Amino acid sequence: MFSRRTEPRSIASQLVLRFTIAAALLLFFGLGVLYLIVVRHAFEEDNAFFADRLSAFRADLKSISQPGTLPEQLKLPRSGKDMTYWIRVLDSNGGIIAETPGMNEILPAAIFPKPAASESEKDYRTGGKLFSIQATMDRVSGDAYLIQMGQDRTADLEFTRQFGALLFVVLLFGIGLSALIAATVAKRGLQPLAAMTDSLQRVGPMHFHERVPPRDWPRELQPLAGAFDNMLVRLEDSFTRLSQFSADIAHEIRTPVANIRGEAEVALTRERTPAEYREVMESNLAECERLSAIVDNLLFLARAESAERHIQRTTFDGRAEIEKIAAFYEPVAEEQKISIACAGSGQISADPLLFTRAVSNLVENALRFTPARGRILMSIAMNNGESEISVSDNGCGIAKEHLSRVFDRFYRVDPSRSSAGAGLGLSLVKSIAELHGGTVVLNSEVNRGTTVTFILPDTSANDLGPVIPKTR
Repeated sequence: MFSRRTEPRSIASQLVLRFTIAAALLLFFGLGVLYLIVVRHAFEEDNAFFADRLSAFRADLKSISQPGTLPEQLKLPRSGKDMTYWIRVLDSNGGIIAETPGMNEILPAAIFPKPAASESEKDYRTGGKLFSIQATMDRVSGDAYLIQMGQDRTADLEFTRQFGALLFVVLLFGIGLSALIAATVAKRGLQPLAAMTDSLQRVGPMHFHERVPPRDWPRELQPLAGAFDNMLVRLEDSFTRLSQFSADIAHEIRTPVANIRGEAEVALTRERTPAEYREVMESNLAECERLSAIVDNLLFLARAESAERHIQRTTFDGRAEIEKIAAFYEPVAEEQKISIACAGSGQISADPLLFTRAVSNLVENALRFTPARGRILMSIAMNNGESEISVSDNGCGIAKEHLSRVFDRFYRVDPSRSSAGAGLGLSLVKSIAELHGGTVVLNSEVNRGTTVTFILPDTSANDLGPVIPKTR
């Protein structure tokens, strides 16, 4: 069974629809209240006229002193084309004493309320006309009389119909006009988004310098424009670093491959002794190990940046761990006449393998750039809930112009020293720190030494699960 594809909703259409519905409801209730007020006022005027005519007729009836002359003395409305009300007087036996001429054809006596309901008033419809009729009892000189009175309300009925039709037309016109206004306002209001779309469509590998100008934009869209600009800055920086990274990879891999190929070609130019072939193979093996180390480090960096690596945090004795690292590098240090010392103590919350790798890289860098009879100090300190692992040396130091780039991949302070590693050591240390939610701080002075501090947050009391690396 195929699921129906849902089209994305348009912001403009949603704005127009909601504005139109709101305007329609407002017009409907407003015109409805106006209709009720006007119609009620019209009928109240007729009711007042009806009550006034009935009251005047009853007063005239009571003023007659001789009941026998009642028909002659009663002031009944005259018949005519513009008749609006009719009156009939009946005796206690139901006999008609007097009535407006032609009233019996329009309003027969039988349709009026019974004397028991003399105070009631009701509507009566006949021949497409509306009448309001009422019957009331009255006494004159001890005799009871039934007064029946009717009023033509057809004009009011036509007025309410015409007025209702007029308001309905006004309502439809108002809804249409509201939709038109809403569409115009929505179109003008969304013009900045169209401008942003045009700007973003121009963004490409060769146009990362394009920016969304937010100065003349509405206040609500300025944060969005700023966010897009920041995103473009990050994309430009990432693209630049990726391009440089690709070039650096090609350069770093090309050198050992060229060395392997060159030595193999030279070895094959003529017959050589087994010792010479062995020397070539040993040299090629060293270059292969160098290539393997570069690939391994690059894979680690790629996994770290894509947050694919889940670290396994444990809490361990930091002093014991750095002493193991110092013992491992002790033979190399003794060969170079460099002393390694450890200081401080503290519990470290980190992945032990990654911790060892980061600190080992720092020690290797220190051994590489520390002269004979130099000194390397590995120390641990706890500061505001963070573990600070520092590796200090008294070597040649790093010039200020290089400090901002020493954590970049393949960057070397002295490019001529090809044997000084691939330039990935500090990048690995920084990636490991960020995987743990920490950071790396470097302080260095030329000819006075370098101190690299590996800072890790103390999460021993919290969840020791995987940490997503910070965004660079």
